[in-house]
Amino acid sequence: MTTSLAPRPRLHIALRIAAALLGGYVFTWGFMALGMAGLFALGLEFHDAESLSAIVGILLYLAVFLWAFAARSLRRVWAVLAGGGALMAGAASLVQWGLV
Repeated sequence: MTTSLAPRPRLHIALRIAAALLGGYVFTWGFMALGMAGLFALGLEFHDAESLSAIVGILLYLAVFLWAFAARSLRRVWAVLAGGGALMAGAASLVQWGLV
């Protein structure tokens, strides 16, 4: 075993952990923001929409966290989690802007 290959698996694992923790947080935050804004726009009371989004968000974070380690492509994990979270947060901002 060569020593030049030793840091690469460690870096890959560190990037997976970062994707699971940070990317999962961004994705879940975007989902919760969009869910809260969407449910409120559909007529649900704000605190009920907030609670429902938080409950589903906890389950979603667990699923996304586990998927970040199970997926084959690390690039796909980052693209889905960071990109999807950003898109959902942007859509939530548009929904909120439309409500005001």
